[in-house]
Amino acid sequence: MRILSVDLGTSNTVAVLSAHGRPPRVVEVDGSATMPSAVFAGEDGTLVVGREAERRARLDPTRFEPNPKRRVDEQTLLLGDDVVPVNEALAAVLRRVLDETRRQLGGEAPEEVRLTHPAQWGPLRRNVLLTAARLAGTGGPATLVPEPVAAAAHFASFPGKALGRGQALAVYDLGAGTFDVAVVGATQDGYTVLAEDGLPDLGGLDVDQALLVHVGREVSHRDPQRWQRLLRPETTADRRTRRALQEDVKAAKEALSRHPQTEVPMPEPFTDVLVTRAELEALVRPAMLRSVELLARTVRSAGLTPDRLAGIYLVGGSSRLPLVATMIAEKLGVVPVSLDQPETAVALGAHHVAADGVSLRTRHVEGQVAATGAAAGSAPAAHPVRPAPNAPRYPAPSHYQGAPAYPPGGPQPPAPGYAAYPRVPERSVARRRRWPFVAAAVAAVALLGGGAAVYLAASASSVTTYPAAECREPGPADAQGFTGCLRQLAGDVAEAGQCGPGMGTGPAAAANAAELGVTVTCPAPGLAGAQITYLHGTSADTLERYTDGLLNRTGGDQVRARWRGNALEGRYSAAAGRTSSVLVFSVDDRPLAGFVYQVDVTGQGESATPSELADYFERHVQPGE
Repeated sequence: MRILSVDLGTSNTVAVLSAHGRPPRVVEVDGSATMPSAVFAGEDGTLVVGREAERRARLDPTRFEPNPKRRVDEQTLLLGDDVVPVNEALAAVLRRVLDETRRQLGGEAPEEVRLTHPAQWGPLRRNVLLTAARLAGTGGPATLVPEPVAAAAHFASFPGKALGRGQALAVYDLGAGTFDVAVVGATQDGYTVLAEDGLPDLGGLDVDQALLVHVGREVSHRDPQRWQRLLRPETTADRRTRRALQEDVKAAKEALSRHPQTEVPMPEPFTDVLVTRAELEALVRPAMLRSVELLARTVRSAGLTPDRLAGIYLVGGSSRLPLVATMIAEKLGVVPVSLDQPETAVALGAHHVAADGVSLRTRHVEGQVAATGAAAGSAPAAHPVRPAPNAPRYPAPSHYQGAPAYPPGGPQPPAPGYAAYPRVPERSVARRRRWPFVAAAVAAVALLGGGAAVYLAASASSVTTYPAAECREPGPADAQGFTGCLRQLAGDVAEAGQCGPGMGTGPAAAANAAELGVTVTCPAPGLAGAQITYLHGTSADTLERYTDGLLNRTGGDQVRARWRGNALEGRYSAAAGRTSSVLVFSVDDRPLAGFVYQVDVTGQGESATPSELADYFERHVQPGE
C-alpha cells in the first residue's frame, strides 16, 4: 500500500510516504524535508512553486504569493496581471509533491492520499483543500485528517508515549500563519477532540513582522524616505530589496532559536543590526502570552487541569522559540515536549492514524474520556470527561516496525520544476488514469487496419452538436424524453437506453418539476441506489437554484472541478451527507444541467464520498470528447 500524507502549511509543505512495506519517511523535495508553499505566476501562464517560486520572486515580486494557505478564504489571488483561483494555487503545491513522489516511486502513484488541516476549519475551507487535491490529480479519494489528531498519533507512536484509554494530550501548534490549540482524548478505539481553539492573527509571520519593525526603529532615522519605500515599495527594485530583507529577518529569527544573538543584514544605506534573543523575546512576549492563556482556557473547557494531561505537545516550526516552552512551564506548571522535528510531526502523525474512520463524517462518539497523568494503560481517573457534542472520533495509531532505509523505487527521471497554469482541464486527470486502456485501443486499431480506423473515427463523431443559441429553449423531445441538446449532454448514457421522461420518485424529485423544463431520468449503472437526471430549462439561474438546493440539503464536504465533452464545457460539484450523496453538473453557456443522486439503501452509511462520486462522473456520466 502506497500512502502519502501531506501537511500543506502556511509557509512550508511537508510530505511523508510509506510504500512497499517500508516505514514512513519524509519525501524530500529539492533536497529538503520542507518545501516552501510559495507560488509564482509566470508570464507564460505557468504556476511555479517551492524554492523556484522564491527565486523568481526576486525578478518580479508582484507575481509572487509566499503563503497561499493564508488566503484560503479568498476565491482568487492577483499575481501580477493574472487572476489565479486559490484552489488552483494550492493544487500547484500539491501537484509538485505528487510529481516528486511519483518520481521517487519510479512512476507509481500513491494509492491513498491524506491531507491534514486545522481542527477549526469548517466545510468551506475543507472544500477548498479537497478541490485542490482533485485538481492536483490525486486520483483516488483524498482523506482529511485534523492536525491535532495527527499530532497526537505522532506523539503516541514514540516508545513510552502511548496514550492509554482515558488519557488526554494538549497539542500546541504554532505555525507560520496561525496558532491552534486542541485537547485530544484517547478512547478505547480511537481519539476524540475534546476542545479546540485558535488565534488566526498569531504565527511565525507575525514574529517576523515584529522583528522587522524592531530593526526599522534602529536604522530608519538614517534615511526615513528610503525606509518608507522599503515598507511600501512602488518599484521592482524596491520590491526585490524588501523581499531580500524579509528573508534575512526570518533567518535571523530562526538563528535566535539556537544562538543568543545574531546580525540582520540590511540594504544600503543602512548598517547591519545586531539583535539578541532577549530583545526578540521582549517583542513577542505579549503575543506568546495570549497563546499560553488560550492553551490554559482550552484545557479548562475540556474539563481538565494541566496536571491531569498526559503531556503538552509542541508542533509547528515557530514552536522552536525557547520562550514558548518557558512560558508554558511558568504559567501551567507543565514542561512541554517536542519530539523529532516540529515541522514534520503532523505529516508523520497522519500516517499513524488508522485508515478507517478518519473522515469528519464520523460523529456522535459514545463512551467517556478521563484525563490522567498516569502511565499508559492505567485506570481512568475518578472524574470522567464526556467528549464534546458531535466530536469526531479517530481510530488509534497503527505502529510501524523498524525496517531498512526506504530505497528508490526504480528509475528516477529529473524532477519537474513547475506545474502549468492554467492546468489541462480536469477531465484529463481521468484520461491519464485510463492511459493503458487507450494504448490498448490504439494497438487494436493498428491491427484492424485503416478501414477499421475510419469506422471508429466516424462512430466517435456521430453525436450531433448544437450551438448555444439553439439550446436556449427546450425543443421537441424524443421517445426517451431527450431534447437534442440534452442528448448532446447525456452522450453515452442516453445511447445505453433505459431512460425515461420525468424525475422519478426519489428524494431528489422536485415538486415543481414543470418549472424546471424538460427532465429525463436514467439508471446509474454500477452505483447502488443512484439515478442520473438531466434538465433542460429556460433559465440557467432556475436550474442553478434547484441544484444548489440539492447540495445544501445533502451537506458535508464538497469537491468541485470543471469538465469538458461533446463540444460542451461546464463545472460539477459533489457532496456527501449521512444518508445520501449528490453530484450536480451544469453547462456554461446554456440552460442544461443534471445530477447524480444516490441514497444509502443499506442504512449503513455506505453512500459514495464526494471524491468517489467525482470519479464515477468522469468515468460514466461525463460526455466523451
